[in-house]
Amino acid sequence: MPSQTWIRLDAAERSRYWWRTGFVTLVFIGMAVAAWLTTSAVERWWWIGGVAVFYLVNLFAMVNQGTGVTLLTSEGMEFRTLFRRRSVPWDEVAGIEKRYRTRRSGTLSEVPVVRVQGRALTVPGAFTLRMYDRKFDSKFAAIRECWTHEADA
Repeated sequence: MPSQTWIRLDAAERSRYWWRTGFVTLVFIGMAVAAWLTTSAVERWWWIGGVAVFYLVNLFAMVNQGTGVTLLTSEGMEFRTLFRRRSVPWDEVAGIEKRYRTRRSGTLSEVPVVRVQGRALTVPGAFTLRMYDRKFDSKFAAIRECWTHEADA
C-alpha cells in the first residue's frame, strides 16, 4: 500500500462533469430568457433574480463537487474541496460504503464515510452518474483497502 493515495476525477471524468455543468448553465440561461419574455416589467426582475440566485447555488455546489479530491494517508483521510478542508483519522471511521441515489439525470453513486460519532461524510472525488463504472469501483476498493490496512495495523 503506497503511503499516500489520491482519489480524484481523472481528465475524462472532469471533462464530462464540466460539460454537464455547461448544460445546466444553458438551462438556467433559457429559464432567465423565458422569464424576460413572458413576465411583465414589474415582475421580470424578481423572476430573473430568483433564477440567478438558484443558478448560483447550483453552480457553487457543482464546482465544489467537481474540484474535490481526497488524500489517503497512513493517519487518515484528508478531504479537499474548493472552499473546505477536513481530515478524518482512521480511528474515527466506523465504515465505508457505497450509496446510490436516483435522480432525474440518473443514478448517482458516491462513497460516504460513516464515522464513530457524528454524521457520515461523502468522499470528494469518488462519485459517478454511470452504472457499473470501473473507475468508481477502483476508487471505492482503494479507499476500503487503505482503511482495512490501517485498521489492521
